[in-house]
This record gives sequence, structure tokens and C-alpha cells, in this order.
Amino acid sequence: MHRAARITGSLLIAAGALTLAWAVLVWRWQDPFTALYTHWQQGKLAHQLDREVRAFRPATAGDDLAAERRAVSLDARRFQHRATVGQAIGRIVIGRIGLKMVLVNGTDHETLKKGPGRDLRSYMPGENRLVYIAGHRTTYLAPFSHINDIRNGDYIRLEMPYGTFVYRAYTHRIVSASDMAVLRSPDHEQLELQACHPRFFATHRYIVYAHLVSVRPRGMQAYEVEAAAADLEG
Repeated sequence: MHRAARITGSLLIAAGALTLAWAVLVWRWQDPFTALYTHWQQGKLAHQLDREVRAFRPATAGDDLAAERRAVSLDARRFQHRATVGQAIGRIVIGRIGLKMVLVNGTDHETLKKGPGRDLRSYMPGENRLVYIAGHRTTYLAPFSHINDIRNGDYIRLEMPYGTFVYRAYTHRIVSASDMAVLRSPDHEQLELQACHPRFFATHRYIVYAHLVSVRPRGMQAYEVEAAAADLEG
């Protein structure tokens, strides 16, 4: 009986040590098993996105900046209306945290397993409204595992089939998971990145806010968004 108790005790200690080691692994890096699934999905999405880029035909713009901005907004609305849930819609690049992944359309459970996703209640880049993107923090390649490392002034780039949009982070907030006000769109373009907070829990959300500062439309001249830059400095 004593021998059985010793064996049981040893097994429990070993199980505890393995559990602790697993927790440290996921905390410091990410869950390797779900990461494999997302890596596979990202490869498929990358091919899908390449096809979308080749097939997309941008609107024809006039000779002035106002006409160009209207054309970009039209392209964005057209793209949003055609996009389906789970579809690849672009790429998100954040140098500060070493992120470069295909962005998907939607934030439901299955879609976020593929990569960071655009909330369907928000808009596409270029529509001059809220662009809201959520991502996992500990599983499925954990795209936003280091969202808290993003600093004011850091650039966030969204590469869409109809153009590239560069945003600059200017603040962050931690809100309750039930706070739906974060999805209320301002009357100008604003990017919000969302991840669960703290890690391993879903009681709150960590939100990074960023202003649009420049646009490089496909087939048109690049331009800066002066109003956003002024807001950032102010």
C-alpha cells in the first residue's frame, strides 16, 4: 500500500510539473498545437488573397485628391459587400511586435482560428469609419500576444487588394468584455485592435487605437491624411 501511495504521489508530482511547464510554454510563447492549425490556414489564405489581388479592378479616379478619396471609399465599400465570412481580405503588419499575417473577415470562433479578423460590425479600411480587428493572445499563432508592447507612434499597416493603409497608434484602453461602446464608429477613419486581457482570461479587452496617416491606393497616387496626423499631435 505504501508503495502504491508513493507511485501515485510521484505521478501527481510529474503531472503537476508537466502542467506547469505547459503553462510556462504557452505564457512565454504560444500553444504549439493550435499554432500548427493556424499556420496551415494562413498558407491557404495567402493563396486566396493573391487571387483576390489579381482579380480586383479599382475604380477610376478623377484628377484631384477629393476624387481619389471617393474612388478609394467606393472600392472599399464594393469589397466589403462582396467579402464573405472567413475570407482573406488583406494583410496586417505591425513592426513593433513582429506581426505579418493574412487578415480574415469576421470575428466568430472559427474565423479567428485562421488569423486576426475584422469585426463585421465595423468597416473596411478606406471607408472613413471604424476598422475593428480582433485576434487571439495565447492560441492559434497568438497574433496579438504582445499587443501591450505597441507604443504610441508605432505604425500599423493594412494591405488590402485595393490599397495600402498606414495607421499610427496614439493610445490604448482596457475595457470590460461587455463594453460594446468600443464598436461605436466615429465620423472619421480609426483603427482599433482588440485582444483579451489579461492573458488566459476573457474578463476584459485590451484596445489599441490608431489614426489613419497615409493611403497608397492601387493604381493611384499615394497621399497623406493630414487631419489624422494633426489629431495625433494634438
